[in-house]
Amino acid sequence: MADKKAQLIIEGKDPIELPIYEGTLGPDVIDVTSLTAQGYFTYDPGFVSTAATESKITFIDGGKGQLLHRGYPIEDLAEKSDYLETCYLLLYGELPTSEEKEEFVAMIMRHTMVHEQIHQFFHGFRRDSHPMAVMVGVVGALAAFYHDSLDITNQRHREITAHRLISKMPTLAAMVYKYSIGQPFVYPRNDLNYAENFLYMMFSTPCEEYTPNPVLAKAMDRVFLLHADHEQNASTSTVRLAGSSGANPFACISSGIAALWGPAHGGANEAVLNMLEEIGDESRIEEFIERAKDKNDPFRLMGFGHRVYKNYDPRAKVMKEHCDQVLAELGLGNDPLLKIAMKLEKIALEDEYFIEKKLYPNVDFYSGIILKAIGIPVEMFTVIFALGRTPGWIAHWKEMIGGSYRIGRPRQLYTGHTARTYPDK
Repeated sequence: MADKKAQLIIEGKDPIELPIYEGTLGPDVIDVTSLTAQGYFTYDPGFVSTAATESKITFIDGGKGQLLHRGYPIEDLAEKSDYLETCYLLLYGELPTSEEKEEFVAMIMRHTMVHEQIHQFFHGFRRDSHPMAVMVGVVGALAAFYHDSLDITNQRHREITAHRLISKMPTLAAMVYKYSIGQPFVYPRNDLNYAENFLYMMFSTPCEEYTPNPVLAKAMDRVFLLHADHEQNASTSTVRLAGSSGANPFACISSGIAALWGPAHGGANEAVLNMLEEIGDESRIEEFIERAKDKNDPFRLMGFGHRVYKNYDPRAKVMKEHCDQVLAELGLGNDPLLKIAMKLEKIALEDEYFIEKKLYPNVDFYSGIILKAIGIPVEMFTVIFALGRTPGWIAHWKEMIGGSYRIGRPRQLYTGHTARTYPDK
């Protein structure tokens, strides 16, 4: 029930009463669904002022720099939890008991292999295809292999699909990389943990033994965890919109990957590395800092500030800690690009211009540096993002399908021609 009501007054019309709903956190929401019957739509490009759904999964307060998953601060999860436990939390709403976690982890790690015919599916792509193009295709193609769990009205089918996607995304991501460099696919090893297994499939070869570095594996786990969900962003909204039509979950997640591919969304950490390449040398940093401050210069420092967070990105502090650990572990203090990155970070944290405008280094800045240091090529960065974001997408899809929903149908403000007569010839 609505706690309050708003009145919309349109000249020459009776006032229209609109219910106001209060969430547990965040601003109140005015329910405008009744406007359609009155002959009106609201106009909100980008839906930045529209709540298209009700959700219990994730909450962001950009002003406070707060990110909560099911009520738990992201900092606490990054310190005390791990990626698969966070997956469980997002999917089921509560942290697992030790027994539940053990069972969940075993379930995920038992299903890491993909159907052998998927290996052949890869060969339909050019070797130089962008990894995200391949990822969109192979994830969508999973629906052709798992007909036994495509009934979205069946709760057990939804569970099986959720587990399969979380299990197989690292395998598919590693296969995308191996295919691009012409190396053989590496089968998963279920005796390793989730992040270790991913690194093993990415970097091992049949020629020699490979043991995942625990420092790198932990950093990789935190990269996944810190990207696991971020509320109603473009890709999550795409998954929900696709799901509202009744599309199968593999198709829905594939649509989310396609949305994430956009440089304004998932390409931010890739843009950080491209920016560092553009700067090229420490001696040019001041030049680019001045260009960033010039409103008339199109150059922008990538990886600083955030559209949502008007304060420090709460994920960035955690990512910085692991960034420092990875660079120390690998002895990369003299890498030219990483030296540029560290100097940029220092300037951003001390320069009054950046402090005043709250242009702090964000999670993309540090995750890009970590991924480069680990040896993951820039074109794979968004694939890693998609891998980490998978449980968030699935959680939102499950929440929607498990509740009451309508097919999405945004309206428009039409400004084209009125009806015209086709001319005689």
